[in-house]
Amino acid sequence: MFRTEKNENRIRMIPLREIVQNPAQPRREFGQAELDRLAESIRENGLLQPVVLRRAGKGYELIAGERRCRACALLGYREVPAIVRAASEEESAVLALLENLQRQDLNLFDEAEGIYQLIHFWGITQEEAAKRLGMAQSTLANKLRLLKLPGLMRDAILQYGLTERHARALLKLPDAETQQKVLDKVLQKNWNVAQTEQHIAELLQEKKKSRAVRIFIPKDVRLFLNTMKGAVSAMKSAGVDVTSYEQDHEDYIEYVVRIPKPGQVKAKNPA
Repeated sequence: MFRTEKNENRIRMIPLREIVQNPAQPRREFGQAELDRLAESIRENGLLQPVVLRRAGKGYELIAGERRCRACALLGYREVPAIVRAASEEESAVLALLENLQRQDLNLFDEAEGIYQLIHFWGITQEEAAKRLGMAQSTLANKLRLLKLPGLMRDAILQYGLTERHARALLKLPDAETQQKVLDKVLQKNWNVAQTEQHIAELLQEKKKSRAVRIFIPKDVRLFLNTMKGAVSAMKSAGVDVTSYEQDHEDYIEYVVRIPKPGQVKAKNPA
C-alpha cells in the first residue's frame, strides 16, 4: 500500500489507532474536498512522505502529517509509515507549528494563532520571531493583531471568504460593536477591500469631527460663579441697578440676579 524506504530504523509502520493529534496543531479545519483529493493521490501513488511522530504514553503523538493520517483513514488504511523522533512536548509543538506555517495554506486566523504560539513556546520577541520565520516584523505584527477580532467575527470572515485586508480594516474601528455593524454591512453589500476601507475612513472622520465640537466644562463651579459676579459688577459700574444674592444649599448653590426691565434702568450720573 505504501512506498517505504528499506531502512527500517528510520521508517516503521504505525497503526493509526495508536496515533493521537498534536494539541499544538494550529489548523482547526480540514476541508473535506481537500482530504478527498489527497486520499485519491495516495490511492494512486502511495504515501510518498511518512508522517512524523513522537512517543506519548502508550502510543504516539503527531508532529507532522495529520492531513496524511486523515486521508489514509478515509481509504481504510490501518497503518501509516512514520518516523518516530525523540522530541519533548515543547519541541513537538514547535515542529508542528513550523510544519503548518511553512505549508502556507492555513487560514489567516490559524496562521496568526500559530505565530502567537511559537512566540510563546520560544519565549522571544516579535522581532526575533519575524527573523526566524523569514517575514517582516510589520507583517508579523499585523497578523497577530487579527487575534483581537472576536471569534464570531472571525468565523464570518472565513465563511464568506473575506481577506486579511478586510479583517485589518475592521481593526481600525474603536470597539467590537462598531466592528460587527460594519462587518454586517460589508457582507450585505458585498464590498471589496477598497469599499470597506473607504467606509471605515468616513466613519472615523465623522467621529473625529464630533469630538472636535465637544464643549469644555470646568469641574470647579466657582469659575462660573466668579464669571457671573464679574458680570453683575460690570452692570453696576455701568449704572444698572442690579441686585444679586447667593445661597448655599445642601445639594446645590443658588445664585439670583435681578435686573430692572427696559425703561427702569437708571443711567449713572456723569462725574
